[in-house]
Amino acid sequence: MNGFKVDAFLAGWIGGAASTVVGHPLDTVKTRLQAGKGYKNTFHCILTVYRKENVSGFFKGLSFPQASITLYNSVVFGVYSNTQRLSRESRSGTERRGPDLVELVLSSIAAGFISVGIGAPVDLVKIRLQMQTRPVPTENLTLAGSVPLRSVELREQQPGSRGPVHCISTILQSEGIPGLYRGAGAMVLRDVPGYTLYFVPYTLLCDWLSPGEGAALKPFYICLAGGVAGSISWITATPADVVKSRLQADSVYQRKYKGIVHCILHSYKTDGLQVFFRGVTVNAIRGFPMSATMFLAYELSLRFFRGL
Repeated sequence: MNGFKVDAFLAGWIGGAASTVVGHPLDTVKTRLQAGKGYKNTFHCILTVYRKENVSGFFKGLSFPQASITLYNSVVFGVYSNTQRLSRESRSGTERRGPDLVELVLSSIAAGFISVGIGAPVDLVKIRLQMQTRPVPTENLTLAGSVPLRSVELREQQPGSRGPVHCISTILQSEGIPGLYRGAGAMVLRDVPGYTLYFVPYTLLCDWLSPGEGAALKPFYICLAGGVAGSISWITATPADVVKSRLQADSVYQRKYKGIVHCILHSYKTDGLQVFFRGVTVNAIRGFPMSATMFLAYELSLRFFRGL
């Protein structure tokens, strides 16, 4: 075995940078729908954000994920690619045709677990920043199942974070290092099956769309396979994503949820079963262009690095 190769990490970094810019505006809408109240539907949320915060409201928290999600995607795609390659090399004497499903699933699970270590703090800071309105949140951003923020504001007069660094500093001061990993358990529940339903459909679709063994797939088909896989992954991951978003946004003004189970039960009692599918439309829509961009940049970068 030749050990880990860095080309997949570099390609993942490039893909992550491109997909973050494409997907962040709708990610902000998704977060507001899942962790906030006062929005009737996706369109109403978009209009409300635009009217109160202008276009800049959709890009809140972008600088931090732009700098860190590139690293996050680099690790995810690097671990996935290298785990798959090492598994393939360990069984080099076995004759196979087409993708190995067990190999794909195990590589996806490994990537999902590793992703949480980096992704949990990144998502936490991003969500805390996305949940802020100017100058201090009041009417529209009631924490789900909680008292209106206007009342909390009168009691606490807690200002919003001035940026990613200030947000991290505030979390460390008030909650310590464990505070950065609030919602990490829910993220495991989201990302392990989520990445399995991300990489497996993509690989199978690419194999089905491939013109022949060893032939390079055209960029259009890469985008198509990546977009479909992204939508499938995000739709199925929405219930766990709702729980994660609520846990991570919870501590902005007051602690409401004691843990994953309490968050699930409380959310169900307060808002019904449909709450776990809040933001599913946005996830399905943003998942396509975001993942299409991710996989296209990843695959083209790999071809460049490998001289194909």
